[in-house]
Amino acid sequence: MVESLRHGAPAELWQALVREAGERLGQPLDESRESYLVFVLLRHQRDGQLLGRIQALEWFDALAQAGQVRTDALRDVGDRCLLIAGLYPGLAERRRVTVDYFIELGRSAYLGVAEAGRNAYAALFEQLARTYRDLVRTLRAVRSERPSALELLELAPIGTRH
Repeated sequence: MVESLRHGAPAELWQALVREAGERLGQPLDESRESYLVFVLLRHQRDGQLLGRIQALEWFDALAQAGQVRTDALRDVGDRCLLIAGLYPGLAERRRVTVDYFIELGRSAYLGVAEAGRNAYAALFEQLARTYRDLVRTLRAVRSERPSALELLELAPIGTRH
């Protein structure tokens, strides 16, 4: 599969990695969670600052906002915590916190999005918050089985590439 990562659209490649990871775990994600996880990976695949941000400060900044700006900022915190907990758990150790710290912060951010959202958007983020650990497990499976895929798809932030 790693050789096949050199060809194809990034969305297709991330989807294949996420789907393969879910199948290996025996817990494939439903379509909405799989799609959202692929969206997060695509959105942040060139985020060179992913590991440099302090998520708690970003969360506090988000809470100080209002309306759609607040919702978007909370979503971003939840997304980045998800990526850190799933793909870069060593960051927690370096910052002297647990991976659960990022999981709980991310879940809380997604719950904030759900509370501010309406209808399907709120329902999606409530589901994402409720099953946040499943998403983290899926990303960990991607990381453990296909670590070179992160570099090939340019998700490994600067300073983590070997």
